[in-house]
Amino acid sequence: MAQACTRVVYLGADGDVITARSMDWKVDVGTNLWVFPRGMARSGEAGPNSIKWTSKYGSVVASGYDISTTDGMNEAGLSANLLWLVESGYPTLDKSKPGLTIAAWAQYVLDNFATVQEAVDALRREPFTVVTDNVPGENRLATLHLSMSDASGDSAIVEYIGGKQVIHHDRKYQVMTNSPIFEEQLALNEYWKHIGGVVFLPGTNRSADRFARASFYINAIPKSQDPVHALASVFSVIRNASVPFGITTPDEPNISSTRWRTVADHRRKLYFFESALTPNTFWVDLKKLDFSPRAAVLKLDLGEDQRNVFAGEVAKDFKPSKPFQFLGLPASGD
Repeated sequence: MAQACTRVVYLGADGDVITARSMDWKVDVGTNLWVFPRGMARSGEAGPNSIKWTSKYGSVVASGYDISTTDGMNEAGLSANLLWLVESGYPTLDKSKPGLTIAAWAQYVLDNFATVQEAVDALRREPFTVVTDNVPGENRLATLHLSMSDASGDSAIVEYIGGKQVIHHDRKYQVMTNSPIFEEQLALNEYWKHIGGVVFLPGTNRSADRFARASFYINAIPKSQDPVHALASVFSVIRNASVPFGITTPDEPNISSTRWRTVADHRRKLYFFESALTPNTFWVDLKKLDFSPRAAVLKLDLGEDQRNVFAGEVAKDFKPSKPFQFLGLPASGD
């Protein structure tokens, strides 16, 4: 079972920035939406030597199996997305620095930073060691890379290759898919740029082909000043890079059905969610949420296969809930 996803950033008129992503997975990924306030005490959940922090920013996130943050946007307009990268190789956890479970990697970014630049500056200092764990229900490690985008249109991709952190930081890095590593994705995309997307684009569900299509379309769609048009265009691009529901390809481990899509409107602070199995797209207006330190953690129960139906703006539909526990190592180090 493999996860394959696409992430794309739209740079529109008058500083408009919208980030979209698809979540492709062979089984129900157990996703719900959560609201986390400021002031939450966090642990890296990596055994006795875990990084500790208190959230500076509130966020709305989409969980994976309710044991990890896979996607989300914080109240400052910073977005974080985790996608599968089978080539990932993480450093060995030792006593030289505290650990952070990969399940909380995206949440660490959303909790602590307002901009991509802030996040990159902090991550370059490598304040933690990322610790991976088995995918729930499977005998294999989660191998992920992280993308970030903010309200200014800045972007960064963070990968661990051969045990070393690699950061690609530039607003031109609008697209990320899965294999190969990001540096090689950029090289493959140069090939398609020379052919020209109007003439021919690769049409398969393979990661490199989705990268080429998303890269072409995200810059080919009109930069409308009408937010309804802009959002519609971005949704159409991420749908174009999605994998039809029910399709899996045994010989291509990075191809799975698209289960859901999110679209983060950074300037208007709107977070849209679309399940492959429901008729409606709905959204959360972050401006309607209470992120103050004493506010409750809230959950929107999306149901099995994200089949619960919602429509329009849903801030009122979230219910107070105990926060989920990030999957990690026992505190005792056993």
